[in-house]
Amino acid sequence: MTGAAGPAGARARWREVDGIVLLDKPTGLTSTQALQRARRLLGAAKAGHAGTLDPLATGMLPLCFGQATKACGQLLGARKAYRAALTLGASTDTGDAEGAVTGRAALPVLEPGAAAAVLAGFCGERLQVPPMYSALKREGRPLYELARRGEEVPREARPIRIERLELLAVSPTLLEFEVVCSKGTYVRVLGEEIAAALGTLGHLAALRRLWVEPFEGEPMVALGELEAWAQAGAWEGASPPPGLLAVDRAFTGLPRVDLDARLSLYLRQGREVEPASSPSETGVWRAYDEAGQFLGLVEATAERRLRVRRLFVAGSGTSP
Repeated sequence: MTGAAGPAGARARWREVDGIVLLDKPTGLTSTQALQRARRLLGAAKAGHAGTLDPLATGMLPLCFGQATKACGQLLGARKAYRAALTLGASTDTGDAEGAVTGRAALPVLEPGAAAAVLAGFCGERLQVPPMYSALKREGRPLYELARRGEEVPREARPIRIERLELLAVSPTLLEFEVVCSKGTYVRVLGEEIAAALGTLGHLAALRRLWVEPFEGEPMVALGELEAWAQAGAWEGASPPPGLLAVDRAFTGLPRVDLDARLSLYLRQGREVEPASSPSETGVWRAYDEAGQFLGLVEATAERRLRVRRLFVAGSGTSP
């Protein structure tokens, strides 16, 4: 996450912006570079992103501003969907087209039916070894720093889930597929594994993230749209930033509970509350005040009380 830092004299332009932008990240930018560009355009004092995309990759990158930065962890743990193009016959050190070629192999003769059957074998729960070119850390240092120095260290295989893996197209040198997968899945590694199962080597030629749960089917916003909004007057114009979603859109799968002014105040103060109409089920709920403002996440206990799990508004110490 990034605080309200900037060039000398620029601090005054930062403002409190709360919400989520589903950026369509362009190729060639790191996730952090894309975040910083959007943050400057919005003038947001606080920002973070959920789910890093490699520079080669495009597609949905949830950008969280202000109170929404507290939802980044939730989004990082969500299911994701990708469309990928896998070049066959050559491997690279990064697992994608940005790396140096490290090996070559003969191209297999592929029939669509046989290739689809190979992909089907990857579905379900499995283990995957993270790549060296990743942001995972060893003794405080990202693995990609070690990889760039030619070092390789053991990595522990991690459990992932491939929910769906669909063949889109196949040619002698290229295989295209879509995948819906759990958090922690490296599609670059999956591509290498698919190539190996086909009897050859491979690396990703292109990768696009289609959606991040719970934003399946939601439209994305291009950097150019944010730039046009900023040039048209930004916050002094007639419209809010394009695609700025409310913070609670990160939690649409949770049930809702509404509180009166008194209980909303108590909740802001971190106190347990017992509404007259208590939630019917235990678990995590979305809490709203009497005006419909999202307060945060609460846990409904067996005693029919609500306990603060995470507030998404500033606290208050005044009487209602």
